[in-house]
Amino acid sequence: MMTELVTLAGVIPGAKPTPIPGLNGTVSQIFGYGLWLVVLAGAGGAGFGVYKLAVSDKQRGHGGSEPFKWMGGGVAAILLGGSLITILNGIAGG
Repeated sequence: MMTELVTLAGVIPGAKPTPIPGLNGTVSQIFGYGLWLVVLAGAGGAGFGVYKLAVSDKQRGHGGSEPFKWMGGGVAAILLGGSLITILNGIAGG
């Protein structure tokens, strides 16, 4: 189990937020870490959707769209958080 956590730690990029001009350092840092948490939550949601798709009942009329809702929400959160991180890093000149 510990080996898997160390392996996952190498995959996830370091959350080192770039200071945003005009914002207090603490507010900028909390906002930056919050965006990284949105990206990680999106990855978790997409992963949970894949899991639900793998173990779901494949018969008709049994909530077959629910895994796709999880995956779509996860991908949307990843795109939103990633684009905001990119925009803020561009504004901050990072």
